[in-house]
Amino acid sequence: MAIANVLLVDDEIPFVETMTKRLFRRDLNITSAFSGPEGLDKLEKERGIEVVILDVKMPVMDGIEALREIKQRYPLVEVIMLTGHATVETGIEGMKLGAFDYLMKPCDMELLFSKVREAAARKRQHENRIIEAQVKKDSAGRRA
Repeated sequence: MAIANVLLVDDEIPFVETMTKRLFRRDLNITSAFSGPEGLDKLEKERGIEVVILDVKMPVMDGIEALREIKQRYPLVEVIMLTGHATVETGIEGMKLGAFDYLMKPCDMELLFSKVREAAARKRQHENRIIEAQVKKDSAGRRA
């Protein structure tokens, strides 16, 4: 079983191809998208995605817009922002909107891998808490 199900969204095709190979070797299940809208479409179709690695600078829909949509539609999915053009303001905005973390391109693969593992673990913890709360609610309802 893969360590995590990851969606990689970046408009730079060679970067996506290279990162997909490198992350797959680390036992991550990788789905690729080359734009924000395509990434949202993949999230809709492939419900098992836990972590999105999202480029900030993309045409059509930038990473901040995509992050906003992801968090609105899939609040438990964790998002790691990647950029080669980091500004403190963009990083702060991404974190305010719910990004798990914000890394500079090119990023260290071990650092990215550890962030993906942490993000997937956080998503699973949130899901488990929701399930536990539902079970408690259901069992309390049956007793009443």
